[in-house]
Amino acid sequence: MPQIETSLTPSKILLYLCLSFIGGIFLASFLPISSILLLGILILGILFISVFWSHKAFVVLGSCILLLGIGILRYQNLNARAENNKLTKNNNNDQVIALTGIIVREPEIRERNTRLTIEVETLKGQAIGPAKGRVLITTGKYQKYRYGDRLWIKGKLKSPPVFEDFNYRDYLKKQRIYSLMYFPKIQLISQNQGNPIYAGILSVKKKLRNSIYQHLSPPRASILAALILGDKGQVSKEWKQKLNLAGLRHIVAISGMHIAILTSISMTILIGLGLWRNQAFYLTIVLISLFILMSGLQPSAVRAGIMGGLFLLAQHLGRMAVSCRSLILAGALMLAQNPLLLKSDVGFQLSFLAMMGIIYLTPIFQNWLRFIPNAFQLKNILSMTLSAQIFTLPLLIYNFGYICPFSVFSNLLVVPILPYIMGTGFIYAFAGAVWQSLGWLFSGMAWLLLTYVVEVVKFFSGLPPLVLKLPWQGLLLFYLILTLLVWKLLKNQKTRFVKV
Repeated sequence: MPQIETSLTPSKILLYLCLSFIGGIFLASFLPISSILLLGILILGILFISVFWSHKAFVVLGSCILLLGIGILRYQNLNARAENNKLTKNNNNDQVIALTGIIVREPEIRERNTRLTIEVETLKGQAIGPAKGRVLITTGKYQKYRYGDRLWIKGKLKSPPVFEDFNYRDYLKKQRIYSLMYFPKIQLISQNQGNPIYAGILSVKKKLRNSIYQHLSPPRASILAALILGDKGQVSKEWKQKLNLAGLRHIVAISGMHIAILTSISMTILIGLGLWRNQAFYLTIVLISLFILMSGLQPSAVRAGIMGGLFLLAQHLGRMAVSCRSLILAGALMLAQNPLLLKSDVGFQLSFLAMMGIIYLTPIFQNWLRFIPNAFQLKNILSMTLSAQIFTLPLLIYNFGYICPFSVFSNLLVVPILPYIMGTGFIYAFAGAVWQSLGWLFSGMAWLLLTYVVEVVKFFSGLPPLVLKLPWQGLLLFYLILTLLVWKLLKNQKTRFVKV
């Protein structure tokens, strides 16, 4: 027992507690857990802590059991609140309902319509109460509504559908969106009811978006807007499918892997310019923060920024174990805020797995690929791309049913130039926002780089994908084998390092 207690360092204890809490949310997400069983888990944890309080190991074990129960309780409470929300009780009753609410997100302008996320204040003339819900409104494409507008809306509430291969209801529930409304009557009540700082950021973003579309046409303009502003909705369905088939969809969605690659390249460039490592580290953090702000503080972008920042911290500290524990801590904190992410947000799952792959497999691939020159960060990018794709591959097959067998090559052709596309894109967008003619002068390089990306996507999207089906049992088995394999490889690599 003394040896066990000595090995329980504060960082390990925190890791075990985080894993227990995440485990509780995982169990509650997929299994029906009765109130009696939950009460038994909580009581067992408290008993271990109170009876064996003088033994550190038993106190930690009791705390882990208690956190497991708290994770279950947190998920069940939030899920019950969503299921019993006043909005859901008015779904699908075929009655025309009037409500008032505020647009709490930037309007999503799509190919044929605009989507508004409304935080409901009153329903049928009555305040909805503290447990507010959100409605996703679909309206005409050219409606001029903005973040912070208070609206009066009249229409029929619908439940989000559950498709055979996609649970749209759970996807929206994690965003506290419980109802849909299609093309209702809308009247503007007042403006500027949102956060003024966020509204200011969106105002700058709008000017940059207008600047981008001045001298670039789709798909180049929409790809650039998605890259530097997070405007995924402007990318057409045709080009989303092309990007999927080419294995390059991640370039128009701010992801943990995306930011990890950018931070690695940013650190290398800044150090190459003569900055000290500490200076490059803090400046890169600033650049990532500005990038996330410019994307409009989308939840996916904030999540990616946190995970990308942890990868940067790992590089800065040079300690893989610290980065892994920090990543798990960040995941636990995100799930504490919204436990529905674990089951219903594929983006959260992919970002987490991609970062785990980059943390654990990148050193292995860099060792295996040491014969490849690192010009233009080729070896680093190849190592990170392979690492992230191996860890996310099973989940992609499970969710989408196919993979892109040539995605490694398409990523090698596109990912190294992403910083240049983003750099020239920002220069072009800001210049055009200041003076339209100045934007035209800087549009040439952005057009050239984006044309290159478009041609790469066209070529690789024309190659046949590999159609595969993976049941959930196969998914678990794959990650079990992958975990054991990575552990073995890291152990062998560490042993060779010690022998040398």
